[in-house]
Parts: sequence; C-alpha cells; structure tokens
Amino acid sequence: MGEDLLKLRTEFARLQALLAERGLTMRPPPTEPTTCCGRGCNGCVWEGFYAAAAYWLEQARECLDAADPA
Repeated sequence: MGEDLLKLRTEFARLQALLAERGLTMRPPPTEPTTCCGRGCNGCVWEGFYAAAAYWLEQARECLDAADPA
C-alpha cells in the first residue's frame, strides 16, 4: 500500500496544481482513512478510499480536458 499511496498523493498534488494554474475549482480529493485496523477486513476503509480516489482522479482529468481549448 505504501508505494501506491505515494503515487496517489503525487497525482493528487499534480492535478490540483494544474487545476489551480488554469483557474479551475473542484472539491478536494478524498482524505486518507485513519481508522484502519490492519486486519485486512472485507470492505476495508482503504478499499473505499481508493475507489473514491479513482473517481476524483477521473473527475479532475475530465475537468481539465473540458477546459482545454480544442
């Protein structure tokens, strides 16, 4: 989970910088869970976080694409 999380944080920061640079606003990316027990539960809070993160990334990229002049 460590390397994936680092890559995700980096991509969040990169897209947020691009959005700000272009004057676009969007909700902040999802926050990382703080309640994981580490037992690999079915339906772990990290599964929900990664699903929400993927959706945020998709929406951010769509926002940037829509703002690009054709």
